[in-house]
Amino acid sequence: MSTTSAQPGPEAPADAASEVRVEFEGVDKSYDGRTLVVKDFSLSIRKGEFVTLLGPSGSGKTTILMMLAGFQAPTAGVIRIDGRSVEDLPPRKRGIGMVFQNYALFPHMTVGRNLAFPLEVRGLNGEERRRRVERAIGLVRLEGLEGRRPGQLSGGQQQRVAIARALVFEPSLVLMDEPLGALDRSLREEMQYEIRRLHRKLAVTIVYVTHDQQEAMVMSDRIAVLKDGVVEQIAAPEALYEEPERAFVARFIGENNRLRGRVATVRDGLCEVAVGGERIRALVIANCEPGDEVTLSIRPERVVVNPHPGVFGNQVGGTVRDLAFLGDHLRVRMDACGHRNFIAKIPNIAGHGGILVGDTVRIGWTVTDCRALDVEPKGQ
Repeated sequence: MSTTSAQPGPEAPADAASEVRVEFEGVDKSYDGRTLVVKDFSLSIRKGEFVTLLGPSGSGKTTILMMLAGFQAPTAGVIRIDGRSVEDLPPRKRGIGMVFQNYALFPHMTVGRNLAFPLEVRGLNGEERRRRVERAIGLVRLEGLEGRRPGQLSGGQQQRVAIARALVFEPSLVLMDEPLGALDRSLREEMQYEIRRLHRKLAVTIVYVTHDQQEAMVMSDRIAVLKDGVVEQIAAPEALYEEPERAFVARFIGENNRLRGRVATVRDGLCEVAVGGERIRALVIANCEPGDEVTLSIRPERVVVNPHPGVFGNQVGGTVRDLAFLGDHLRVRMDACGHRNFIAKIPNIAGHGGILVGDTVRIGWTVTDCRALDVEPKGQ
């Protein structure tokens, strides 16, 4: 899967401490004094990095963002910006630009006045305000709309104004909380690339919150995947997709075949797992011993239908239950390894349609494309 994941990798080098813009260290958050909605959250974000907090509703991602902004206080742990603890620093003094899903524009003010307002609050003179407003409008490509009010703009234009307002006072850190959630799919995709363009042009540090994994994959340098207030994995988009370390990450990022089985053997970083009457070989990711249960993860696009004998380390039989033509690929749903919804994706190339519903087929995949992960609770 190709991504636009960018330069910074998942780990900051030891000599790059001076390049850290934001640091969370052992941060907890509880609203009632009993239940932690964020648990032992630690993350360093480098200057100019685009980091996304990704997870389902209730995973703690917005709470983390609000603590960084200063609207909520952590129950435990430390948050630092540019090496300084911000525990006693109010939101207005943190130098942070904010973009919200609902735009939060002043409806009675023109676009120009909406952009000038944060500069007036900071005491900038008239000429400097004019210069920065002009620059911000140019950045988001809204020239000529300075005199309109938000109600006279489309949803996409309003979101551009909200982004421009967050950038107009030239902050070093911008926080975005589900900023594209109110837009339709085509406009969301356009704005994803627009935000990414601005990030590259300005080299500003962005912390972004979303529940949309495709959005996170397109835009981010690194993604922190959260579940129930706990970080499951932090990595670059490609690493999350290709090398998930937890069953939840494999399930949440992209489509995935998950086979629950019991370990038969473990040797040299590989294991053999009994699943539905078959023996499947896989990379050991979760610590496991013979007799342990694991979840096997295989991406559908890595499954080959009717391969040549002996080509793959794993080959099993299957029965085709359903075929769906999706333009660039044929989606094959079958019975395999004791599961009724095993998926393979066949690229739309010559000869791709040589199978029919009811056919008995052989399917195969490499050992390195199969990962033995932890077992999630039943029902997930």
